[in-house]
Amino acid sequence: MADDKSKKYKVKVPEELESGTYSNAVSVHFNANEAVIDFAYVLPNAQEPTLRVVNRVNMSHKTAESFLKVLSNALLDWKNKQEKK
Repeated sequence: MADDKSKKYKVKVPEELESGTYSNAVSVHFNANEAVIDFAYVLPNAQEPTLRVVNRVNMSHKTAESFLKVLSNALLDWKNKQEKK
């Protein structure tokens, strides 16, 4: 998807996903074919901390690289806007 920069994509989020899911922990695993990203929640100050996976995303290595670039650029843009305030 990131290779074709001339295409514009419209993003449609289903109503049941609009509010999102909160995650304060992430775990990433790779094998020969894919990357698996587990988004999890851990209750702060728990006596026995346990990660509860709230969402799992499986993607190809190429898609994972694209995701990393998009996330990095978005974070840099956000940081630059915060510094201008």
